[in-house]
Amino acid sequence: MSTVLVVEDSVTQREMITDLLKGSGLSVTVAGDGVEALEKIQGHRPDLVVLDIVMPRMNGYEVCRRLKADPKTQDVPVVMCSSKGEEFDRYWGMKQGADAYIAKPFQPTELVGTVKQLLRG
Repeated sequence: MSTVLVVEDSVTQREMITDLLKGSGLSVTVAGDGVEALEKIQGHRPDLVVLDIVMPRMNGYEVCRRLKADPKTQDVPVVMCSSKGEEFDRYWGMKQGADAYIAKPFQPTELVGTVKQLLRG
């Protein structure tokens, strides 16, 4: 079973995304901000990361840059999932190394479909 790390500071959003992914047969771990996410990833490398951008302590762009710069985690797919829905935000997210960018509010099928597609490689 694939493990997805959901990094989201909003408890409501985090629970909703977690339930969606678990409902589609995935194992889910969670982190409330970028610093916690990096600590969790060092301890147990997930198969994919769903990453919010606007978070306390360390934003999603920085987390993504660090993951993609580290040889141990550079091949972990990152799905940025953010309320920053402008074309520039999407462009900047992809520029940091994100494999996909989903703007909130999103359709559940869009998130699950994107995650499954990236896990299949």
